[in-house]
Amino acid sequence: MDISKREQKVIYILLEHRSLQSSEIHKMLLERKEDVSLVTVKRALASMTAQGILTASGAGRSSSYTISALGRLYADIDAQAYCAIEPDRRYGQRRYDQNLFAAIPATILSEEELRKLKHATAEYIRRTTNLPPAIEKRELERMVIELSWKSSKIEGNTYTLLDTEKLILENKEAPGHTRDEARMILNHKDAFNFVLEHAASFKSLSRAYIEKLHAIIIKDLNVGTGLRKRVVGITGSIYQPLDNQHQIREGLEELIAAALRLKTPYEKALIALLGISYLQPFEDGNKRTARLLANAILLAHACSPLSYRSVEEGEYRAATLVFYELHSIVPFKAIFIEQYVFAAGNYAVKSGR
Repeated sequence: MDISKREQKVIYILLEHRSLQSSEIHKMLLERKEDVSLVTVKRALASMTAQGILTASGAGRSSSYTISALGRLYADIDAQAYCAIEPDRRYGQRRYDQNLFAAIPATILSEEELRKLKHATAEYIRRTTNLPPAIEKRELERMVIELSWKSSKIEGNTYTLLDTEKLILENKEAPGHTRDEARMILNHKDAFNFVLEHAASFKSLSRAYIEKLHAIIIKDLNVGTGLRKRVVGITGSIYQPLDNQHQIREGLEELIAAALRLKTPYEKALIALLGISYLQPFEDGNKRTARLLANAILLAHACSPLSYRSVEEGEYRAATLVFYELHSIVPFKAIFIEQYVFAAGNYAVKSGR
């Protein structure tokens, strides 16, 4: 969706103030050094409403505007600046939005973004075609090691990359670390192998396979399997996920439907990754499951899996938190595209083709 800078300013204002009349929006735009007339603002608001970015209520002078679930998806947020605000002072959503997944359109990537991803995939396929078995084995090991290390590090695991390599290749635990840290890493290895073996099953997503993937990710970590029955909180966030198992089940089915509705494997993987993280359907291991699920979708469609090796953990967390609280995909989409281009040019893991 092509949203102008002025329209983005309107989105920022409504994210912070929820519901405003056109005259109030006009005044705030002037305060932000936007030289614009009230007539022009009203015209822009009408256009944004027609596109589904805003919703209007009331009539005449009492009309007011709010940002829609669709509009939130495209809000161009500075994730680091937003997360620098103390949690209790933030203006984001505190509760699960039951309209969010239904609002996701059939495409969420621009033509330029798709061109970049398709070009990276073409290079990836060229590099992985007719690989000698020895190189194929070494490339798979490298991907598993680097994914297991970085995905675990994002969750606070303190193993180094070299410690992770020794653990996965030699089954030697690093001294001075907990048993759970080693288990977390080894579970990533097992989950990635499961994804490789069952890649075709992830072309059509199902709750059963997502739950199987989660069960592998949390094996021997004292975490319950299946959809959670307990309340979970998110450290550093005002967002509170659903606490009703029936609603969680419905939310997961809505997420699956949204992912299947999207046109390309990149978009399916991106929404599955963000959606599982947002819904938090399990007691623990949600973001790890989400990262492996995204890779399963990519591999099922002959695309490169992601290792997240070059991502900065703070940037990753901030972009995820922006999706939780503001529902914008923009910061995380930038990370996803950057990491995909990096992975497609640096790994040669056989996909589902």
